[in-house]
Amino acid sequence: MKIVAVIQARMGSTRLPGKILKKVMGKTLLEYQLERVKRSKLIDEIVVATTSKSSDDVIVNLCEELGIHTYRGSEDDVLSRYYEAATVYKADVVVRLTSDCPIIDPEVIDQVVRVYLNHQGAVDYVSNTLKRTFPRGMDTEVFSYQALEQAYQQANLYRDREHVTAYFYTNPEKYQLKNVKSSNNSSRHRWTVDTEEDFELITKIISNLYPLKSSFTLRDALDLLEEHKEWSKINEHIEQKK
Repeated sequence: MKIVAVIQARMGSTRLPGKILKKVMGKTLLEYQLERVKRSKLIDEIVVATTSKSSDDVIVNLCEELGIHTYRGSEDDVLSRYYEAATVYKADVVVRLTSDCPIIDPEVIDQVVRVYLNHQGAVDYVSNTLKRTFPRGMDTEVFSYQALEQAYQQANLYRDREHVTAYFYTNPEKYQLKNVKSSNNSSRHRWTVDTEEDFELITKIISNLYPLKSSFTLRDALDLLEEHKEWSKINEHIEQKK
């Protein structure tokens, strides 16, 4: 059984264009994320799924330098991009990640994947986002290729095509869903990068932790922000796009 992480990525962010290639200490945010996802013990392959637009050539070029697989598809129909990428790379299980989560913890990824594997056959979709208890920026969704294929064939709403997994959790009568909770609710933290304020906070976290421990964990980041409580105020007013 092949477990493939598909990371959606593009340069065309509305609030912070080119955000995933912004640099901290000379390295792009996407590189930090890929470095961390590679530490997953359960993921067999990583694919960065970007668009066919020429502006995203830089993403493909970077991934080629790093030895990371890529797939190019529709910009707006992200569901089709995921389905096609999963098909090309022969995924049995898909781990959906987004490229604006540069400090995602591979242990969190594996925690969600493990719950899916332990309940295989009884669940179609497992995530840590149905009821948030992890910081935003640790988002991990896991589902079968068969469920993805069915969503690809049946989803008609623009919302469902754009947001990949929306068809699962808006049709609970069709799919068995399971949420993974953190032992401590730290959902108030925002470690995703959508705005300059988000980038400022992530820069502080990486700059303080990475030189000392490149494989820093969720716990390390929480401890750092406990020491510097004022840092969380940098982006606490930012709202996630609906």
